[in-house]
Amino acid sequence: MESDFFAYLYRLRHIRRWSLMRNVVEENVAEHSYHVAVLTHALCHIAIEKYDREISIEKAVSMALFHDATEIFTGDIPTPVKHHNEHLLRNFRQIEELAAQRLLEMLPPELQRSYHPLIFGAESDPELYQYVKAADLLDAYLKCASEISAGNTEFKMAGEQIEQQIKKLDMPEVNYFLTHLAPSFQKTLDELSRTYPDAGPTYD
Repeated sequence: MESDFFAYLYRLRHIRRWSLMRNVVEENVAEHSYHVAVLTHALCHIAIEKYDREISIEKAVSMALFHDATEIFTGDIPTPVKHHNEHLLRNFRQIEELAAQRLLEMLPPELQRSYHPLIFGAESDPELYQYVKAADLLDAYLKCASEISAGNTEFKMAGEQIEQQIKKLDMPEVNYFLTHLAPSFQKTLDELSRTYPDAGPTYD
C-alpha cells in the first residue's frame, strides 16, 4: 500500500500561522509543532524534577509533534474566527475530528494503531495532553513577546489574552518556565551573547 501520510505532514511548512496579523517574523505550522514539542519536553521535565510528577515524556512529546497535524486539511483557523461563538467552535471541532480520521486512514493498517493516540492525543490521554496544550499556549505567548520586543504592537492584545489563558491553567510547571526560562526570549542576540561572554562569537 502506498501512503501519502508523511508527504502531507511535510506540507505543514507551507501553512502560515497568525495570518490575520502583521508579523515581523513569519511562522509556519511545522515550526510551531517543533517548538511545542520542545516546550512540552521542558514542561514535563520540570514536572518530574521540580514537582515529583510521574509523566511519560516520550508520549507527551510525540503527541506534541502531531497536535496540529489536522491543519494540513483545515489550515490554521485564527482564534477569533474559531471562537466567534459556540456553534462555530462546535462545528470546527467536528471538522477537526473528520480531518484526524482522514489523516489516520492514510497510514497503512499496520501503523494506524500506533499513530492513533498521537493524532487523537486529546482524546487518548486528556491528562497528559494538558502539557501539550500548555506548551501550545506558551509558544503563542512567546511569539507575542518576541513580536512586541521587536516593536510590533500588533501582538499586544493577543499577548494579554494568551497570558490570561495561561493563568487559568494554574500549572506550576508553566509558572516556573515563565519565571526562569522565558525572559531571555526578549533579549537581542548581543544581549544573549553578553550573558556568556566566554562562549565565543555567535554571528556565523
